[in-house]
Amino acid sequence: MKKLIQSILLIVSMILVTGCSLTNINPSTPQTPKIDPNLPVVESESIRFIPDIESIALEWKGSNSYGVTGYYIYRSDIQENGEKLTRVATIDDKYTKHYLDKNLNPETSYIYAISMKGKNDQESQISQSIQTKTLPVLDSVSLLFATSDLPRKVRLEWRPHESFAVEKYIIERNSPTSSEWKKVATVKNRLNAEYIDDGLDDKTTYTYRIKSVTFDGITSKPSQSVTATTKALPNAISNLMATNDQPRKIILAWDHSDQADIINYNVYFSSSPDGFFSLLKTIPVSANRIEHLINEDGKSYFYKVTTVDKDKLETDIKLLPTVMGMTLSTPVQPTITLALIKDNTVILNWSQGDNRAKYYNIYKTTKTGFFTSETKVIKNVEGLRFEDADIVRGVDYKYEIEAVDEHNLVSPKTKSTTLSMPTQIQ
Repeated sequence: MKKLIQSILLIVSMILVTGCSLTNINPSTPQTPKIDPNLPVVESESIRFIPDIESIALEWKGSNSYGVTGYYIYRSDIQENGEKLTRVATIDDKYTKHYLDKNLNPETSYIYAISMKGKNDQESQISQSIQTKTLPVLDSVSLLFATSDLPRKVRLEWRPHESFAVEKYIIERNSPTSSEWKKVATVKNRLNAEYIDDGLDDKTTYTYRIKSVTFDGITSKPSQSVTATTKALPNAISNLMATNDQPRKIILAWDHSDQADIINYNVYFSSSPDGFFSLLKTIPVSANRIEHLINEDGKSYFYKVTTVDKDKLETDIKLLPTVMGMTLSTPVQPTITLALIKDNTVILNWSQGDNRAKYYNIYKTTKTGFFTSETKVIKNVEGLRFEDADIVRGVDYKYEIEAVDEHNLVSPKTKSTTLSMPTQIQ
């Protein structure tokens, strides 16, 4: 009597839980199952299960009895549906005694029951239900390390996952500008346990985590996160100075860098403070002085000097101040204060333009024809007066004066002064 009551309750339960679900799974199945009491019932004790993370494999002891054509699989998600069973699969071959139920939720309890399928869509009473549970999602790698102070990169290293089911790893990262986790790489092979993330910003802190992925495409929980900071750019130099009193050159000098890993300096120059700076020269860290040779007087340039470390990181030139240097200008031209002929002698007096002049050059141009002339240079005239007795009457003479300093830099010439001695009347 007890077994009869149990069978009746199972039949009523099956009738209550099939309904629309059966129609969706197999349109040919009636909403109310047709029970054939002559069909054998699957023994619940024979049902075996092997749970995985997102699937459960079922095995059972079937029947070769006449009239059995296959099996129906019933399932319930206990958390969502309690013990309400729903048909989830139809097996049309009675010799099949294995079923893999896929696309399940991890770490979730399920109830299963099986009935034997007969002819004309009839079925046996369902078996007593069994309960099992899918496995939890894999933990990710257990140890993860990140190396800081690398040039525009972070090195990640982790302990390979202990599960042989792991096929690859997903590397995720976020940064101070974005809290959203972003996939940056996939590392294949469980035993590969290193990744270098490059192309990063300087002196920036990044956070990383790793997810493990099985051959079945199941993604683990994320690992604990780790942070690392990329290497900062080298410090700028200090006390950069440029000369403005050197002939045909500008001398640059600065304090030595106090950073241990600096290997050289790059010197840049531009014709304007806001213009494009071109590389003038790279010099070793042992030097802190350079001469820029320029074949112009009074020529100015603007300079910046960067430091370069052993990782080839360079100071950001855009953030550096500029220093202006200039080659020594020419002496200021003198000024003629007196120009006359007295006693058949040309007398020239002048005042110096500045105190740099060491001597003067006198340009004497003699008119030799209507369209011709001849110029003579009297060099190294000291003082501020010149007398020229080498003149003849009736000839025009033109004089110009330039100052020369100790570096042989020459001032512009004075404006020309023309003198002539009248022809003598007979």
